[in-house]
Amino acid sequence: MTITLIADALVACLLVATIITCFVLSKRIERLKADESAMRQTIGALISATDTAERAIAGLKLTLGDCDRTLAERLQTAERYAADLAQQIEAGQVVMERIGQIVSAASMVAPKAEPAPEKPALSRMASAADAAAAIRARAARRLEGQAA
Repeated sequence: MTITLIADALVACLLVATIITCFVLSKRIERLKADESAMRQTIGALISATDTAERAIAGLKLTLGDCDRTLAERLQTAERYAADLAQQIEAGQVVMERIGQIVSAASMVAPKAEPAPEKPALSRMASAADAAAAIRARAARRLEGQAA
């Protein structure tokens, strides 16, 4: 009888240990399931963020292409304007040189001793020559500034 009682007590202890172990394992399983659901939510959020990022990247690529085309067009236009401006400045310099030559030739041809009324005309030619030289010098400085 004592052996049966000892065996029953041992079985009872083992049953209590099994119940406690099952309870602990049950709690762990619940935590794992909660972690699994949180992990699924996190993965879903990551997938959503990845899709959004891919769409944003595609939009940025389109925008970059548009910007590149627009910039290329503007650069071509600017180059055309710069070439036209350079041609116009060069033509202006040629005209100014001709005016300077005409004025210097006119001042050489003009007689040295002219009556008093003629002096204002000569001074007008001289001032025109001075103005032409000043304009030519300014144009040259501008070209030097653009070249730099």
